[in-house]
Amino acid sequence: MKVSVEGMVVAEADEDAVVSIEGSRYFPPSTIAEGSLKASATPYTCPWKGAAQYYDVVVNGTVVRDGAWSYPEPKGSAIELVGKDFSGYVAFDLRQVDLTP
Repeated sequence: MKVSVEGMVVAEADEDAVVSIEGSRYFPPSTIAEGSLKASATPYTCPWKGAAQYYDVVVNGTVVRDGAWSYPEPKGSAIELVGKDFSGYVAFDLRQVDLTP
């Protein structure tokens, strides 16, 4: 699976490495293109996953505001429910980026 912005790949992983949660696809941190994410100040806490970190996706001067997010330290109960430790995995706003299989 690939996530791209303006044709530039910002994340790429085998489908079995990606975690699907509530319709969002979470990519392992090691599959994110270096320098493509810049921490955002946007706050959000999910009632069952915990505190999120939002990111702006930056590609060739284009900035996609809050185009990605992750849960650096998700609640233990969330990890149990999902069945995999998704700490630091990154999901993308599919209204703002392109996802291809």
